[in-house]
Amino acid sequence: MEIKRHFEKDLAGKVALVTGGTKGIGKAIASRLTAAGATVIVTARHPSGEANPSYHFIAADLSDPAEVLKVSREVSDKFGGVDILVNNMGANTYPGGGFSTLEDAHWNEALQVNLLSSVRLDRALLPKMLAQKEGVIVHISSTSSRFPIWESTMAYSAAKAALNTYSKALSDEVAPQGVRVVTVSPGLNRTSAMAAFLEELAKNANTTVEAVTGKLFERLGGVPMGRMAAPEETAELVYFLVSQQAGYITGANYVIDGGNFPVV
Repeated sequence: MEIKRHFEKDLAGKVALVTGGTKGIGKAIASRLTAAGATVIVTARHPSGEANPSYHFIAADLSDPAEVLKVSREVSDKFGGVDILVNNMGANTYPGGGFSTLEDAHWNEALQVNLLSSVRLDRALLPKMLAQKEGVIVHISSTSSRFPIWESTMAYSAAKAALNTYSKALSDEVAPQGVRVVTVSPGLNRTSAMAAFLEELAKNANTTVEAVTGKLFERLGGVPMGRMAAPEETAELVYFLVSQQAGYITGANYVIDGGNFPVV
């Protein structure tokens, strides 16, 4: 899906950090914030040929506390901190098969990647925002935080649910100091990570990716719009939320799922 945009440089002068920013949703967010005039820093475990060369790239595994400290120091030394922090890094590392297959190591990895990486980076970079009485933190969660699939997303969904609760609590604490904290919960997005997930499911079920995709849509109760999202659509929402147009929005969790979530 092609999105026609009329770019304004309304984020000029702002410094933004996007974790997991070289592929998929993170890449789309970094691109959108750059187009809006922000100076963008991206992190990922490894460089990617897809990344925009105008970004400042930091190689880091943010599930490691020492790596979070490395990123925060480099950002502070080179940029004086950030005005916008998008905690996009996350992954479903669950082996599949249900509760009996999950060991402590699986639960710990899910929490380190999908919750504690954000908590630690917030802790490191929030003080600058509080000092200037301005800033925005976006936590990228998932609709699976409220709609888990036991056989394939149990630990991941639990970690994302914890992220939602943490994000809301943090928003209440820092709002009086002028810092906004919001959550975005995407549904199915057409990314390389989703493609790999579907291929793994197809392999395990000895069937095709097309068949697995249809089953997944069915398992989720259907997607009224009949398709996965383009990462750029999620990026547009994130851009709006970090812009001045959303200056009175904090503590909210925005679901972007094509109408899949079955509640009002």
